[in-house]
Amino acid sequence: MTARQKRLLLAVDGSENAMQTVKYAGEEEAFKGMKIILFHVYKSIPEAYYDLEKEPKSVKVVAHVRSWEAEQKKKISKYMDDAKQLLLDAGHAEPAVDIKIRNRKKGIARDIITEAQGGYDAVLVRRRGASALQNIIVGSVTLKLLQKLTFAPLLIAGQKPINKKVLLAVDGSPCAIRAVHFVASMLGSLKDYEVKLVHAVRGGFHFDLAAAESDVIAETDSVFEEPIKILNQAGFSEDNISTKTTTGVLSRAGSIVDAAHSGEWNTIVLGRRGLSEISEFFMGRVSNKVVHAAPKDTVWIVT
Repeated sequence: MTARQKRLLLAVDGSENAMQTVKYAGEEEAFKGMKIILFHVYKSIPEAYYDLEKEPKSVKVVAHVRSWEAEQKKKISKYMDDAKQLLLDAGHAEPAVDIKIRNRKKGIARDIITEAQGGYDAVLVRRRGASALQNIIVGSVTLKLLQKLTFAPLLIAGQKPINKKVLLAVDGSPCAIRAVHFVASMLGSLKDYEVKLVHAVRGGFHFDLAAAESDVIAETDSVFEEPIKILNQAGFSEDNISTKTTTGVLSRAGSIVDAAHSGEWNTIVLGRRGLSEISEFFMGRVSNKVVHAAPKDTVWIVT
């Protein structure tokens, strides 16, 4: 039986930032062989507006609006064609790249989520799109996806170059194990990718570091054992897997980001929620903080 082709939903908004995400998709070997759908939510003029054509004084205004809308559709059509060509130039097969432009219905983020329910293996976005506010780390659409996309991995492209070094945060939780499986399925058959498994243990101001380290050493094998087994079975060699446990940290998110930056691990992967997950929360505190604390890194969040 032929394996089902993986599908990646690549959401773009017509901005240069989003085109950089398309470039990332073209360069990342993990996406080679996947079906990539370039998806754009278009905000058209409400049909009710055109009822104004019935008013003689509004005919010229409506004609101007129609002309403007036609020009915008022309621009986004060219943008999407350019995005597709960028992927083709990067080596993706023409049948493996499709374009979808949809009129906005519920809102951009909600329309992306609706599309993602159509059997996609992951959703890829940029941190910020067309926003002119450069000090914003995460744009409004991406932030909503972080909060509401709970059934598929959300991949947030960063600014750092792809270097085939992936830092994978684990804590023994089911969500973390699913993150391991996702990395294994995406990268296991590729060569030269390195994975560092990181386990961060919180402490406090009165933290007994020596006692904690003793406890962690006893538990480390159980935390790393299953992830290592999963990665090995997927094709990762022992030489390309390393581990790191940090104890007594005040911030697990900070520890994860520090570990990534100290070794230039430009892609950070973690589960949406860890052992401390609360069912009422859509977004775990650690994963949320990592996204904001590592503004230039690529972050894959697995549900």
